[in-house]
Amino acid sequence: QVQLVESGGGLVQSGGSLRLSCVASGSIFSIPRMGWYRQAPGKQRELVASIISGGNTNYADSVKGRFTISRDNAMNTVYLQMNSLNLEDTAVYYCNAVIVYVRDNSPYNHWGQGTQVTVSS
Repeated sequence: QVQLVESGGGLVQSGGSLRLSCVASGSIFSIPRMGWYRQAPGKQRELVASIISGGNTNYADSVKGRFTISRDNAMNTVYLQMNSLNLEDTAVYYCNAVIVYVRDNSPYNHWGQGTQVTVSS
């Protein structure tokens, strides 16, 4: 039904910037919450940033002041602007969305396929 397509990952030097995008498609009624998670080798998956439909945001302490999450409700898209990247930001980044379908009022949790972000010195 619903598909999350991510883009924008890649290789960047320390101090550089990347912008991740995630587009949700399908029979969508609403997306109450969208966010980005990341997982580095040997570590647990962790929340990077999230945003609800009203616009309130939440960030991990490690990215506050450097990353900015935003969304375009009309386009069912969430973005993650990543500035001042450092080596510890290297991870697979996953898009997440809580979605309500047009014919089902129950919320469902969806995940993207993941996109690799590698920061080099």
